[in-house]
Amino acid sequence: MLVVAAGTLLLSSERAVAIDVGRLLATYTKYRGDNPQPFRDWQLLIRDGQAMAVGDKLRRVNEFFNRRIQFGDDQQIWGQSDYWATPMETLSKGAGDCEDFSIAKYFSLLALGVPVEQLRLIYVKARIGGPSSAIQQAHMVLAFYASPDAEPLVLDNLVTEIRPASRRTDLQPVFSFNSQGIFAGVAGNAEAGPGGVGRLSRWQDLLQRAHNEGFD
Repeated sequence: MLVVAAGTLLLSSERAVAIDVGRLLATYTKYRGDNPQPFRDWQLLIRDGQAMAVGDKLRRVNEFFNRRIQFGDDQQIWGQSDYWATPMETLSKGAGDCEDFSIAKYFSLLALGVPVEQLRLIYVKARIGGPSSAIQQAHMVLAFYASPDAEPLVLDNLVTEIRPASRRTDLQPVFSFNSQGIFAGVAGNAEAGPGGVGRLSRWQDLLQRAHNEGFD
């Protein structure tokens, strides 16, 4: 059930997630007041996705951002060498780098009722061009764990098809994190390390800005 009241979407799931539409729209409009359509389309994605099976939620969110957001450099988009954009910032700009793709998908899936325990952002070393490529660069993807001991599924802006981690031999995991903490590896049953999200200052800052944006 999707209840709209006083500018807030209350999404029913195992863990209710509140989204303040007014604040989200204000952030979006700050950057892109001339074109509200991308925001409306994102609202429809969240509304229509509530009744979907989890696999369909993953696919729809992954395709939504991969098709609508153009890859861009932070310096060109934000005038900074390394900026982690909130979902509404990315949607309004229509551009972002790998962190921005992953962050937007993460918060959208939380809004669709996917438990935070099943989602991790993963820093990887990616071989551009395939597993045999000698070109390697830092990259970020989003992973979904059906259960703590399950093989994760990888949502990526480089490869739109959602694949199990064993089929992404071009990616070498470094560490993972979510709103609950930072993890030394990528195992779904791993415990978060000490220090909480504060160990990754950019992520801690991003979480606060996303909260201010309307992701409560």
